[in-house]
Amino acid sequence: MRKNILIVGGGYVGMYTAMGLRKLVRKGEVSVTVVDPRGYMTYQPFLAEAVGGAIEPRHVVAPLHRVLPGVRVLTGRVTRVDHGARTAEFQPVQGPARTLDYDILVMAAGSIIRTLPIPGLAEHAVGFKTVGEAVHLRNHVLAQLAAAASTDDEQVRRRALTFVVVGGGFSGVEALAEMQGLADEAVRYHPGIEPADLRWTLVEATGRILPELHEDLGTWTAKALRERGVDVRLDTRLTSAEGGVATLDDGTELDAGTIVWAAGGRPNPLAAASGLPVDAIGRLTATEYLTVAGLTDAFTAGDGAAVPDLTRPGEFTAPNAQHAVRQAKLLARNLVAYVRGRALKPYRHAYLGSVAGLGHHQGVAQVYRIKLTGFLGWLAHRAYHLAWVPTVNHKARVLADWTLSMFFRREAVQLSAIEHPEEDFRAAVAETQTRLDRAA
Repeated sequence: MRKNILIVGGGYVGMYTAMGLRKLVRKGEVSVTVVDPRGYMTYQPFLAEAVGGAIEPRHVVAPLHRVLPGVRVLTGRVTRVDHGARTAEFQPVQGPARTLDYDILVMAAGSIIRTLPIPGLAEHAVGFKTVGEAVHLRNHVLAQLAAAASTDDEQVRRRALTFVVVGGGFSGVEALAEMQGLADEAVRYHPGIEPADLRWTLVEATGRILPELHEDLGTWTAKALRERGVDVRLDTRLTSAEGGVATLDDGTELDAGTIVWAAGGRPNPLAAASGLPVDAIGRLTATEYLTVAGLTDAFTAGDGAAVPDLTRPGEFTAPNAQHAVRQAKLLARNLVAYVRGRALKPYRHAYLGSVAGLGHHQGVAQVYRIKLTGFLGWLAHRAYHLAWVPTVNHKARVLADWTLSMFFRREAVQLSAIEHPEEDFRAAVAETQTRLDRAA
């Protein structure tokens, strides 16, 4: 009897699990449905380079319909799961909600951005987790430079040239570094503005940045950023963003035209809301076989799952792309074994290490015990992530982007109008109506 497998989430785990099932199952053995709010997988380590212009934003996403032929891909959200009834409530992007039936559930909803109840944060800050936010940041940085070059008001100019990034992990550090690299090149097109006029501040609540890497590499990165004019604030928290003024807990106030919130993520609340077993921080409790603890016909992996790390007893695997992709590949094999009544295999993989790009042809890398900084770290960063980019098609496009960026300067045009394309049309309609009213 054919089993219906429902995969909730089309990120690393969801997409790679579905890809594995396509290769491993026999014809008619299972049917696979993937539900994702956007319909594409985002390769998040390259979001920063999309901001900086080294990679075209379309090349950091993989459309699920294209990479998963033969798999049913639904664009929308699963709002609740009733595992006892083997049903999930699905809200498509348009139209009424409906119920999806399944035999086997794969929870791969991942994580969402972690926010805090900080006054003004929602109104004046932007997150850094989606390709839409990356495109917005690129347009915004260029728009701020244009605004500063077009005003005689010193306060407006100073505000436009002040950038604050909250969060010293990979996302925050790489976002700031690529934004700075973009701005440093773009100022050449704005006489009267120099790179030294731009104010960059990195705010981190703990005593170090890039905690996933060896402490020496975090220290080296902080030093390198400071040498580039970045004000790295450790053991510091953002307490308010009201009025666009970033207020820190040491009393500093920064009238910032740009505030980026990159202070980490938290597990998707769907699992807890559906009554599935979760730990104290909301992660699905998982076994080493990538099943949901205490449930039958339920599997999980990735950022939203507490998967035991068999290489470090008592701990859990880190929420990163490396583990997510590896877990997904094993998950596909375990699903096939489960359907066929065979034994499952445990997930056991040692962590290879991590890399970070810092723009300006600088980076840091830690692979096993090897530590690289500067240009070698930058090369290692690119080689490492290129190896994990899904599909040959996307690898080729990323390589082409990098090659072109070696010979040509970054495009410095800001297309902020594409974020609200209806505004010009509505303004034209309103103007026409005004003329007609006056004529009448």
